[in-house]
Amino acid sequence: MKTIHHRSFLLPSLFTLFFSLSIAGDTLNPNQPLADNETLISSGGRFALGFFSPSNSRNRYIGIWYDEIPIQTIVWVANRENPITESTGGSLSIATNGSLIISTENSTVVWSTAATGLSNPVAQLLDDANFVVKEESSTDSNSFAWQSFDHPTDTLLPGMKLGVDLTSGLNRNLTAWKSSSDPSPGEYCNAMDIDGDPELFLWDGTRKLWRTGPWNGQHFSGIPGTTTYQGFIFSFVNNKEEVTYSYDIVNQSLVSRLVVNESGVLQRSVWLAGNGGWNIFWFAPMDQCDPLSTCGPYGACDPNNSPICECLQGFTPKSPANWELRDGSDGCVRKTKLDCKNGTDGFVTVSRVKLPDTSNCSVDMSMNLDECKAMCLKNCSCTAYAGAIIGGGGSGCIMWLSELTDIRLYTDSGQDLYVRLAAADIAAAQSHGSGHAPIAIIVVLVLVVLLLVCVGFFLWRRKKRRRVMLGATSLSDQNISEEHFEGDDLELPLFELGNVAAATDNFSILNKLGEGGFGPVYKGKLGDGQEIAVKRLAKTSVQGLDEFKNEVVLIAKLQHRNLVRLVGCCIQGEERMLIYEYMVNKSLDAFLFDKEKSALLNWQTRYHIIVGIARGLVYLHQDSRFRIIHRDLKASNVLLDKEMNPKISDFGMARIFGGDETEVNTRRVVGTYGYMSPEYAMDGVFSVKSDVFSFGVLVLEIISGKKNRGVYAHSSHLNLLAHAWSLWNEEKSLQLVDESLGYSFPANEVIKCIKVGLLCVQERPEDRPLMSSVVLMLGSDSAAIPNPRQPGFGTRRIPLEVESSSSKQDSCTLNSMSVTMLQGR
Repeated sequence: MKTIHHRSFLLPSLFTLFFSLSIAGDTLNPNQPLADNETLISSGGRFALGFFSPSNSRNRYIGIWYDEIPIQTIVWVANRENPITESTGGSLSIATNGSLIISTENSTVVWSTAATGLSNPVAQLLDDANFVVKEESSTDSNSFAWQSFDHPTDTLLPGMKLGVDLTSGLNRNLTAWKSSSDPSPGEYCNAMDIDGDPELFLWDGTRKLWRTGPWNGQHFSGIPGTTTYQGFIFSFVNNKEEVTYSYDIVNQSLVSRLVVNESGVLQRSVWLAGNGGWNIFWFAPMDQCDPLSTCGPYGACDPNNSPICECLQGFTPKSPANWELRDGSDGCVRKTKLDCKNGTDGFVTVSRVKLPDTSNCSVDMSMNLDECKAMCLKNCSCTAYAGAIIGGGGSGCIMWLSELTDIRLYTDSGQDLYVRLAAADIAAAQSHGSGHAPIAIIVVLVLVVLLLVCVGFFLWRRKKRRRVMLGATSLSDQNISEEHFEGDDLELPLFELGNVAAATDNFSILNKLGEGGFGPVYKGKLGDGQEIAVKRLAKTSVQGLDEFKNEVVLIAKLQHRNLVRLVGCCIQGEERMLIYEYMVNKSLDAFLFDKEKSALLNWQTRYHIIVGIARGLVYLHQDSRFRIIHRDLKASNVLLDKEMNPKISDFGMARIFGGDETEVNTRRVVGTYGYMSPEYAMDGVFSVKSDVFSFGVLVLEIISGKKNRGVYAHSSHLNLLAHAWSLWNEEKSLQLVDESLGYSFPANEVIKCIKVGLLCVQERPEDRPLMSSVVLMLGSDSAAIPNPRQPGFGTRRIPLEVESSSSKQDSCTLNSMSVTMLQGR
């Protein structure tokens, strides 16, 4: 039976550029080798196998790729270390003993597999991309003599296993390509460590870079977001026969892969047919807490704090000087030595953590948590314990027998870790809020009396205050209900008006930092010395009250190092004030668009700001407890701390998206011309892609040091996007760079950022990347970045008409003030 079909090419030179597209069967027989211009196609047409050449290379390799995807995406390579040169050609054959052989045109063998001893062997490409050697008459899918799934390269596909077969000793791991043009094994590898409680590590040679954490019955401890992935089934097997991880897809129309790329990034992506590209929706290392043991032994890393490292309770920095310089790699040491001999030690609970490195720990799945605690106390080497399985009430016991390393904290997920401490350190922690027993009793009695006296007044005032705060109507166009203002849910301190007035020297003009649509902003200093910025709602502000309500609800719930921190608010009488942490360097626009100050922004600082803003948006769009669209991202709404770290601010116009919402149509268009996406300004349609557009404008402004003078200007030469697009097409992009930088910048990195900026400002929202993809493109030197299409600057569409009656609003200043347009439809 003929299972391979030929396709002739009119121009042989085209073959050096494209892989073979021949329609073929799926089986290779001993009497019919696969030539260089032939391919096997799996029965369902999902995958193809044949010879290919990577980009910028003439070498030939046998590989497997998606046959239904227009972008050639290689998922497996056979002879990755031994290519065939183009001049000699080659073939793939299966010998009568079942050995697969890749040989050159002159019969030199460059790659082969071991003999199988089969009587009638065939090689078949299955529809899951597994290339198998089996008996021709066999119908048993598990009786393969050899299979490519046992020898993965850089990609894990559904159904593949990653880990160790304890019976055969086979260790399946992912190893990155050396470069995009060289599929030979690179330095980066993702492999299973079966010591202690098994976990996957990302390696750079012999150095560990990142780890998943142990499997807790539902997901890896260090990847809690896995539970939110819909359409995936994740599996972890740990028994006497194997320790493996795998995943499957519920809907076979979903195309997904897990790859270790040549930059040392582990990334999961899905194919978006509508966009014609791969969308990366998870990757690691992702943030500054992901690298292994960022904060050293007994240090905990929290990416939402600044500084990110803190010592566990009962510990103190080993090197205080380095700790002050934000270097926590030395970790922490105990304040008090353990006293195992006398049995006085105890435990403190650290909640919502990624469990420490489990390479040197003891695991007993038969114990419960109480038995685990007792066993840990008996073992003087035990430093902590935790449950191994978190579901079904919890079960299993993990005991750490050495230093605790690579601990990170989460906001809404993670596990409980029980850390062993000396009795003195436990008592010291408990004594912070307690005194002598008689004093405590007296205090409690006084509080009870006061509570009984004040409860009526409290309830009355609370009802009145909520009525004043919320006004007569609910939040318009914000999808936020009044229940968000419940005191217990707000989680935000309320400041007395007198304290705020004292902090700002009674709102002295000397302390005034500026004024926006919300009202004036003042600098202040609280009694404890903390510097603050106070936004005071102006009585004449039209948008201010809505913005105040929105910002209090949203930002009080958000914590990220690239978002400004709301310290509290003041609601007293007619006063409405928001109190923020004070940013020494004020806003980005104060530097960017000032000739003298812009010289202080070298390229490293600008790049750091771009990446920081991108990470903040990723948090808003997908990593926070809500999905939030900012809607007014611009240079003046990016604040800079003393270390020039960017902080996204001003959430007065932000919008919460529901779980199933992807875009919303509104009659109330708010934002700033020059940063607003075309579909939002023209049609009132906004989504996460609206923020992506604003980010793209901001990137181009940061690179050029020039303002975008409005997306809809008729004179394209006045428009930054048009100017950047013109230079890009003329291959003169570096002429966009701010003159104050001179030539002190890496050209490749700048061009990459310009390209990313132009991708973000493409006219069609579906063409713009997600912010998670943007972060990956910015952080990787080898990530595939598509070519941008025309930005949304050349539109001639008529914008929304705005009525001028007293019931309508129309306020707009190009690229400086926010705009609100209410329009009946």
